[in-house]
Amino acid sequence: MRNGQTPAAAKRDYGYLLLEFRPRAIETGAENERALAVVAELMRRPRLSAAEKTLLKLLAILIEHFEQTHYSLDESSPVETLAELMRARGMTAKDLWPVFGSKGITSEVLGGKRGISKDKAKRLGEIFHVSAEVFI
Repeated sequence: MRNGQTPAAAKRDYGYLLLEFRPRAIETGAENERALAVVAELMRRPRLSAAEKTLLKLLAILIEHFEQTHYSLDESSPVETLAELMRARGMTAKDLWPVFGSKGITSEVLGGKRGISKDKAKRLGEIFHVSAEVFI
């Protein structure tokens, strides 16, 4: 038994989650947004079951594949990359205040007047489900 469940029960729970969310290869921006919404919903929960953790990992892989395929970030500056990821998710500078600590610092980063530290790049990578390297 794991987490109070038999292996059969855990497998059944994952099957129910798959039926509910129906994850598949992401091919459009709308499908990507839907997957991101499910990830956000799961991330807000205080505790995840084993089945939910597995679904979260699957969705992260699907989102990462779509975004690497459709949002080429290789030749962009860190600020350009950040701006594009924010645009794709409908985010504003205010959404990044918790990452950078203030309105002023966020403005300086987005304006290219201040660089992105490794610590902040790691946090941004977690938020956008990309490698922190794209922000450095």
